[in-house]
Amino acid sequence: MFKFSLSRIIASPSQRVVWGLLGLCLLALAITGAEVYSRLAYVWGILLAGSWLWSVLSLRGLKIVRHPRLRRAHLGQIFEERFEVQNNGQIPRLWLEIKDLSPLPGSRGSHVVTLIGARQRRSYLARSRLMQRGIFPLGPTQIVSGDPFGLFPVERQLPVEETLLVYPMMVDIQTFPNPPGVLTGGEALRQRTHYVTPNAAGVREYAPGDSLNRIHWPTTVRRDKLMVKEFELDPQADIWIFVDAEKAIHTAMPYSVADLSKNVFLQEQLEEIKLPPSTEEYAASIAASLGRFYLRKRRAVGVVLSGQSNTVLPPDRGGRQLNKMLESLAVFRAEGKLPLSGLLEAQARHITRGSTVILITPTVREQFAFTLEFLNRRGLRPIVVLLDAETFGGAPGSTKLAHMVKAMGVPVRRVENGKDIREGLISQF
Repeated sequence: MFKFSLSRIIASPSQRVVWGLLGLCLLALAITGAEVYSRLAYVWGILLAGSWLWSVLSLRGLKIVRHPRLRRAHLGQIFEERFEVQNNGQIPRLWLEIKDLSPLPGSRGSHVVTLIGARQRRSYLARSRLMQRGIFPLGPTQIVSGDPFGLFPVERQLPVEETLLVYPMMVDIQTFPNPPGVLTGGEALRQRTHYVTPNAAGVREYAPGDSLNRIHWPTTVRRDKLMVKEFELDPQADIWIFVDAEKAIHTAMPYSVADLSKNVFLQEQLEEIKLPPSTEEYAASIAASLGRFYLRKRRAVGVVLSGQSNTVLPPDRGGRQLNKMLESLAVFRAEGKLPLSGLLEAQARHITRGSTVILITPTVREQFAFTLEFLNRRGLRPIVVLLDAETFGGAPGSTKLAHMVKAMGVPVRRVENGKDIREGLISQF
């Protein structure tokens, strides 16, 4: 529930006209002394006083409650929010104009409500297509009313109390390079885990909360008490997703949110929503999609971003890790100064040998090949997702760099602006 600040009465053009007429009547009365001017002056004075009093009372006893259906959503989804207007006073309200001043692109919360009786509630539903990721405050909200003649419009502003987090759009990927684990005979990871893996490390007594499918029945029968299996992390390689956030290499074509949302308001299919023609937006969407792809295969996935600040999510499994990734990518901005090579050198010492490193970048620099050689020497397995900068209005050279990467034996995928992301990630270059 929102608390109102003090009302602000606005001087309107019609009010100036009435004041002018009142002044003319008083002047004519002083010059001529005619009774008609006295009566007209009383009419204009009563009109001004009555309208002012009406405006002062028009917003008293009013409350507005905003009920967002979701506080977290994905880009492309339809966001619904219910606005409830409560008139707790004894005076009916002829009209109320509600202005939604939220910076959420395409917000449709503004509405005009008429004839609200005493002790009456009125509500309406606002639906908008989410076309931009990030954190958006649901407000402020401005309410405007006044007297029936529009002489003294009055407004109050409601503070922000809720926010909406918009995740990047994800696409379903059917296939992508799925690197094998560490070779047989490699060093096992002696770390206990609550996940079920192919590596059983031993048994222990059953504890409340243990899954029944972890019970080891032969040992249970032999010891005459419930025993469950313990597991170690399997020697499969971790997956690390690095998103290049260097501001100097990212590019975007001019666009507006209105153009993106045109003719898609009633569509429910997320695949039909076009991403903004920006390498930053494509990089965030690809990182989220690949993260979900590997997590569904029960691989441990980590994410490294270096935008406004350095963000490192250590590899983990499960839906909780996906939520962490999406929250980081929702606020990701390609405003970093650190090049991808520097970011990799800083983090490589913390990555286990045999891990897979996915590099998402729009770079066209040929020095990028040295970064791949560095990863190979460290015993890491790079995979490159190259955003074709030229199709986003940037510098040419992505195709040449993709050929160089392929010649090094490194898997590479090239994604172009306006093309289906899934096709770009599936098709081998």
